[in-house]
Amino acid sequence: MSRVGKKPIELSDKTKVTFSKNILTVQGPKGILTRTIPPHVTLDISPTAINLVSKSDSKQDRAFQGLFRSLINAMVTGVNSGFERVLEINGVGYKVELRGRSLLFNLGFSHQVDFLLPKEVSAEIDRNLLKLTSIDKEILGQTAASIRQIRPPEPYKGKGVKYADEYIRRKAGKTGK
Repeated sequence: MSRVGKKPIELSDKTKVTFSKNILTVQGPKGILTRTIPPHVTLDISPTAINLVSKSDSKQDRAFQGLFRSLINAMVTGVNSGFERVLEINGVGYKVELRGRSLLFNLGFSHQVDFLLPKEVSAEIDRNLLKLTSIDKEILGQTAASIRQIRPPEPYKGKGVKYADEYIRRKAGKTGK
């Protein structure tokens, strides 16, 4: 049995959960999220918690139980408190500018890079910090990874786009006589 899948998902008073025709809808103060649940897993929904039960004891069904428990827990957390990812932009002349739904990056290329934000993600800029917020953890993580991929941090001076909590292992440069 999956140890993660056995744990119940606690629901607050403000969270409303509906499940019909294999579609789970979670509604909270920050918004609404939906997800299709496969037939490998059944949901036992009470007013205070959600329990997941696998259909059989096969390895695949137990794996689905743990996976969807984590995904549903992220949905409940997202509609109640939301998620945040902070990116740091390091380098001389490196900057980001917010223009409507797009971010305009100056990252040492011969051109500016225009990045269109998904509608579920909002951004704030404070000097060299880019704060992304969303209720959907998956979309937020993919957006942050795509932005980091534009100019990943290099190991010599640390220039580039990195997560705020990321540590970059530095290399020694050339040694002189």
